[in-house]
Amino acid sequence: MKYIAITLFLSIFIALGFALSFMLRGGSEQRPFKTNSMAKALAFRIGISVFLFACLLFAWSMGWIQPTGIKAGT
Repeated sequence: MKYIAITLFLSIFIALGFALSFMLRGGSEQRPFKTNSMAKALAFRIGISVFLFACLLFAWSMGWIQPTGIKAGT
């Protein structure tokens, strides 16, 4: 589960980097801005984030991961 989470975190940052590069690249009169590509990269990042959250909830419900035990208010 640890390797899956690390892989998903890395893919989230890579998708965010692609969106940043599409935003900074811009365009010209002949080629308009690549907002469609940027939107796709950001949507992909959101999908990966939701999938990672679902995987963590599933692993917690199966007992594969446990809370750390930090008490609230201390």
